[in-house]
Amino acid sequence: MRRLLVALMLVGGLTGCGAPATPADSPAGWSGIGSATVAEIPAPVGLEIPKIGVRTAEPLMPLALDAEMELDVPPLDRPELAGWFKSGVRPGDVGPAVIAGHVNGGGRPGIFARLHELAPGDEVFVDREDGSRLRFVVVRTASYPKDAYPTAEVYGDVPTPQLRLVTCAGDFDEAADSYRENLVAYAELTP
Repeated sequence: MRRLLVALMLVGGLTGCGAPATPADSPAGWSGIGSATVAEIPAPVGLEIPKIGVRTAEPLMPLALDAEMELDVPPLDRPELAGWFKSGVRPGDVGPAVIAGHVNGGGRPGIFARLHELAPGDEVFVDREDGSRLRFVVVRTASYPKDAYPTAEVYGDVPTPQLRLVTCAGDFDEAADSYRENLVAYAELTP
């Protein structure tokens, strides 16, 4: 199943970051990926990143693929919201769970405005609907031009539970009404 996702997402990375995307359901027959069934892994509901002052006040939004088969984003007029890729791996399951948020929107800083400040060793906490809390540790960050987004690296198979935090970065392209890059923070689950 993960190869299907990678093939579908080769078109690009996070959309929006300057323009709202149109949400769409996951591809027909898509049942999620990872080592457990979706029902066995609690959904993520909250996010805390102490180093950069992130603490979600509202539950994480479930995100789907848009009409161009790219990851949808939270509404641009609500830049304080973050969302998780509902058809992918859930945090805590084997594979790369993805949480996306805006760098800014509506003239205000977004939830991931300071994501670029993360460095190896920084903590990321994910709260789940069953009341459990997972601790991830950042191992690296990287920025990629949108036309060279490493889909397989972000969404591809990994042998352990991991987390990807994704936002926009780089210069703003006025003509495209979007940032030119995506920033990804890679983190791994810790005991």
